[in-house]
Amino acid sequence: MTQPESENVSSTASGAWISLRYPIFRYLWIVTVVSNIGSWMYSAACGWLMTSLNADPLIVSLVQVANSLPLFLFALPAGALADILDKRRVILALEILTTIFSALFAALVTLRLVTPAVLIWFLLLIASLGAIESPAWQAIVPLLVPAKALASAVATNSVGVNISRVLGPALAGIVILALGISAPFWLDAFSNLGVIAVILWWHTPARPRRLLPAEHLSSAMRAGTRYVRHNPSLRATLGRAVGFFLAASAYWALLPLLARSQLHGDPTLYGILLGAIGAGAVGGAFLLPGFKAKFGANSVVAAGQVGTALALLLFGLANYPAIAVLACLVAGVAWIGVLATLNVSAQMALPEWVRGRGLAIYVAVFFGTMSAGSVLWGFVAQRSSLRTAHFVAAAVAVLALLVTSRWKLYAGPQPDLTPSMHWPEPVLARAVPDEIGPVLVTVEYRVAAADRQAFLSGVVRLAKGRRRDGAYDWGIFEDTAHPGRLLETFLLDSWLEHLRQHRRVTNASRILQEHLHELLQEPPRVTHYVAARATESDTH
Repeated sequence: MTQPESENVSSTASGAWISLRYPIFRYLWIVTVVSNIGSWMYSAACGWLMTSLNADPLIVSLVQVANSLPLFLFALPAGALADILDKRRVILALEILTTIFSALFAALVTLRLVTPAVLIWFLLLIASLGAIESPAWQAIVPLLVPAKALASAVATNSVGVNISRVLGPALAGIVILALGISAPFWLDAFSNLGVIAVILWWHTPARPRRLLPAEHLSSAMRAGTRYVRHNPSLRATLGRAVGFFLAASAYWALLPLLARSQLHGDPTLYGILLGAIGAGAVGGAFLLPGFKAKFGANSVVAAGQVGTALALLLFGLANYPAIAVLACLVAGVAWIGVLATLNVSAQMALPEWVRGRGLAIYVAVFFGTMSAGSVLWGFVAQRSSLRTAHFVAAAVAVLALLVTSRWKLYAGPQPDLTPSMHWPEPVLARAVPDEIGPVLVTVEYRVAAADRQAFLSGVVRLAKGRRRDGAYDWGIFEDTAHPGRLLETFLLDSWLEHLRQHRRVTNASRILQEHLHELLQEPPRVTHYVAARATESDTH
């Protein structure tokens, strides 16, 4: 099972390895690299197998679609599950299922029972298991190392994924020629056993006792979507992701055909090309921290888009393997630069309570764009040629750079998104049922005329936090009879959702709130209202 690529946030290349001092992380990293090598062998073998079964460009591009589409379809519910359920148990169950189905598919390949349709259906099945597991994988990293080593852990994961990307495809080509097309699939199935063993051995830290009931899946998904909708930094990250992955999906979807049809190569050449992308990514992972420190995150993404356009041009021009290998190296450097930077930007924008869901939405955008792009470039190649598809994709990469460059990634110091827990518990005259709603919260402020504009500017910023943490409506009103008497209002679905809001407010919001309170003439007055409904006795 391929572990999701993590972001490289270390300030130096050597810093990426500090996290290996922690035994659980070290052992899990090693077995995950082995598993990822198997997964890349599986991916390379699937692409090559499809070119043997049906070489139509659109059909071959469906291999990439089948690998990507489940991560688009299931990412959000999977992220909600990662935030609700025990992450270790989720990973363990899905790794076992993946191993079983991978072995079954290997048996079908051995028996020569695989058709294009069977291949696509198994790709969808195994990718769906991976999609459900992906957010949990990303969310357990803080459980494996202390906070001071978290940046090193995510950087080390990125390096590990790209090491496996170098070795897996190259080994797949060699194994196919030496042992036959079914061998990579058997090796992939057995490569998951080490991950299962370490996850079984590892015991997660005791979870804090829940003071509130666990969220339902549907409400958890709505909360995650609402948070992203009202987070400008995360929206900018998603916009840049769409622009990049739409063009980059071209070479991932068409590489098997480029190796077989345009370069007239064998499985070894295809493995070498995939390995070259991985090699470029490994090199880029070590160059990235210095480049990012000097030029900033937005420049890294822009350079990656330019590099992707150049790689696509080289793919279109490639008449010899050497040119294709060069294109793959350039593509790999650009890929890891953009991917790691976007991942860091997404992580920085998310507090712990919504991390799984927020990252899942990022993954959904990532793989949804990859799926749509794969179909698009397969269709273009089918209607014209491989070369034309690569040239058009290069033009799209340049156009995307021009269109998305106005969306700036978060480049300042990382905000403190840990829960502040500074809101006092609501005063109640009687018990309020969790499900009652909607709930109206009002906050009355007294502001001097000289501070009015500064206060209004700040309270609008505070409103974004209210919406992210649970409010579905917000407003600020001024008393016509008493200028400077302002009333903030926000609505929530239920009393339980408001109690959750108390636990979601971050230290960054607390600092902003304290700054606003310095502008007040007296402490604010908070009042809670719940929907009033007539009882049966009231109507008689």
